[in-house]
Amino acid sequence: MWRRPPGAQQARAFPPDAGDWPRRAYAPYYESWETGSIAQSAAQSGSPYETIAFIQAPSAGSCSLSWNGDSTEPIPGSTFAADVTTLQKHGGNVIPSFGGYGADTGGTEIADSCTDINAIAADYESVITTYHVTRLDMDVEPSSLTNTAGIARRNEAIKLVEHWAAARRIPLQIQYTIAVLPTGLTASGLAVPQNAIATGTRIDVLNIMTFDYYLASEPAPLDMAKEAIGAAENVHTQLAGLYPGASAARLWAMEGITLMPGIDDYPGKTEITSPSDAQQVLGFARDHGLALLSPSGQRRLPRHGGRQHLLRHQPEHLGLQPPAGALHQLKRSC
Repeated sequence: MWRRPPGAQQARAFPPDAGDWPRRAYAPYYESWETGSIAQSAAQSGSPYETIAFIQAPSAGSCSLSWNGDSTEPIPGSTFAADVTTLQKHGGNVIPSFGGYGADTGGTEIADSCTDINAIAADYESVITTYHVTRLDMDVEPSSLTNTAGIARRNEAIKLVEHWAAARRIPLQIQYTIAVLPTGLTASGLAVPQNAIATGTRIDVLNIMTFDYYLASEPAPLDMAKEAIGAAENVHTQLAGLYPGASAARLWAMEGITLMPGIDDYPGKTEITSPSDAQQVLGFARDHGLALLSPSGQRRLPRHGGRQHLLRHQPEHLGLQPPAGALHQLKRSC
């Protein structure tokens, strides 16, 4: 049900600085709980696009929003506002990301926490209007993937927001970030877009997390580039089953990949994404016209000669060395 008729408020154009997203973007993660700033992160990465992690409720059962669950940083609010405005004025933008592992396992992912679909939709709208953003990310991880009521509420709320944005000429894009195995989306991961389709909710980008596989048996080390590319290919096949009328190129343009530079969370420490792995994934993304590359955080590489090297999401540390300022837009036309 609509909360209000689409014409109940006068439609307005969105601020011009927000702009449309490029078809191909490089948007590293900025972790909201770390020191530093979004502007510094963007300067280091060479890209004016950033993914900001994470937005969640301050406590389970709440319908309010905050950055990293911190009630002193509510949304609406001023946290990150100046940095986001600066990026937008320079032609960039941010992707506010809802959820994440901590929220999804702690019951503070907003659609898991709040049972009021209208309130969830209003929360999404408040992020859009507070930061003048045109893409939202839903990072749905383990516990949230098995919360069928939360999945349904999230997609219902997004559908409301998509209609709300269209009435206001806001070029909104919705992105889902979901973990995969090398074989593709698991049954619970696949249930998210399946429910969106059944609900009539549009998903613009399906961003896959190609790390933390936790396989029953892993070689040392796992070939992370091969597994990431294989996962993307298998997800492409799954998307073809979900959207049978879409062309292969259109489905590739719907995919994104998130890498975890260095050693990920797998205790066996066999999952190590090296600069060479990142370079191979970049080449694949360019060749196939993927929508997004989004390195997550920073991890340490194994010790070599008694020294331990920190692998950050900056392009040069990932082995990505395109012309200056060019990495944020992956150069391939569909």
